[in-house]
Amino acid sequence: MKATTQSSNGTSFHGQTFRATVNEIIEFCGEPDSVCNDPGDKVQYDWVFETKDERVFTIYDWKEYRLFGPDETIEWHIGAHDSYTASTALREILEKLNS
Repeated sequence: MKATTQSSNGTSFHGQTFRATVNEIIEFCGEPDSVCNDPGDKVQYDWVFETKDERVFTIYDWKEYRLFGPDETIEWHIGAHDSYTASTALREILEKLNS
């Protein structure tokens, strides 16, 4: 997985999630592409990447509806254009988290 200049427009959830902290994601992904500190918003953190085969995907929290700390483990969603890309992205993310 790597940073991308591709647009994430049209990506959606295809059932792939993982658990991590904001700081763990920042450690292997860098700073988020967007941050919203409004607990009433559906998404507070969002990253956009591409898989090794250049398919775009996003990592985002979904409907936490509360402020959470950078070291609190929560469930993260993967957005993609299709389930294949979402599954590939999950494998690449887990490789990074477990290395």
